[in-house]
Amino acid sequence: MAVTIRLRRDGAKNSPYYRIVVADKHSPRDGKFLELIGTYDPKKKGDNSTIKLERAAHWMKLGALPSDTVKSILKKAKAKSAKAEKEAAAEKESAKAEKVEAVTA
Repeated sequence: MAVTIRLRRDGAKNSPYYRIVVADKHSPRDGKFLELIGTYDPKKKGDNSTIKLERAAHWMKLGALPSDTVKSILKKAKAKSAKAEKEAAAEKESAKAEKVEAVTA
């Protein structure tokens, strides 16, 4: 069974909203899917998508191919995740430095 990670359209007319799903390549766009792994709202500015990166990586490891749009969403989500981790590490280091400074003073 060929598996793909793609968008499934929800929402009203002229108000699209997509769910990122893992589905059989031959099933219809809005048909059956194996797993829901995220959402995408193209009308929203800024942070307009959510995705479970670990589940996407799991499915890609099993051979699922992401669509072009999902590839773009994954790339942005990975960059955002890396930036958040970097900021958290920097914040942790500054808190540690403040604690050491308070003890030595």
